[in-house]
Amino acid sequence: MKLNLKIWRQEDAKAKGEFKNYQLNEVHGDMSFLEMLDVLNNELVEKGIEPVEFDHDCREGICGMCSLQINGEPHGPDRGITTCQLHMRKFKDGDTIVIEPFRANAFPIVKDLAVDRSAFDRIQQAGGYISVNTSGNTQDANSIPIEKDKADMSFNAATCIGCGACVAACKNASAMLFTSAKVSQYALLPQGEVEATDRVLNMVAQMDKEGFGNCTNTGACEIECPKGISLENIARLNREYLAASLKG
Repeated sequence: MKLNLKIWRQEDAKAKGEFKNYQLNEVHGDMSFLEMLDVLNNELVEKGIEPVEFDHDCREGICGMCSLQINGEPHGPDRGITTCQLHMRKFKDGDTIVIEPFRANAFPIVKDLAVDRSAFDRIQQAGGYISVNTSGNTQDANSIPIEKDKADMSFNAATCIGCGACVAACKNASAMLFTSAKVSQYALLPQGEVEATDRVLNMVAQMDKEGFGNCTNTGACEIECPKGISLENIARLNREYLAASLKG
């Protein structure tokens, strides 16, 4: 099939970007979206045009690198997938596809479709860990009883891959779903209780410092999340934050 591609091109973070139009004439439905971009880039290189910069790594829906806004939707017109899992059969012959980077002040554009999401790393570093004293006879983690429902909820929260779709989907560019998932995966387990107060206070403080917007509970983040992270985590984050604030 033939496709018209309207792609955001921007030389670097300081340059003024604009949409450029490209046409592909032989796109197969079984191609992934990133494979389609590979085909485009091959054609651009053959013509002496600089290829389109975009993030990717595993191409298996695990790493969260392939963060693209496609026709106004993070990761495109499907649910429960990343961009690399989106196939071109979701589009029709002659379609115009608008491709742009995730838009958020906390995700500055590096070049073209690639953005800097290191703000997520700094939120994680602020408290998304458990300190374990390994000297002496450390207790075996498997010997600590954990209720199955809490273990399951913790695991579900931990499936967050930090792609940033929640931020891109939110009208306020809020990172509450990401931060709440990283808080919840520890808050639900006894191993995370020791640092619970510092964890939630530090991670929320870092989130605010990075310039993410406030959560107004529209629910767009949960809908667009490729891993189905639940809004319940945001409610848990609020409870954890209130309890930690009262302790202080």
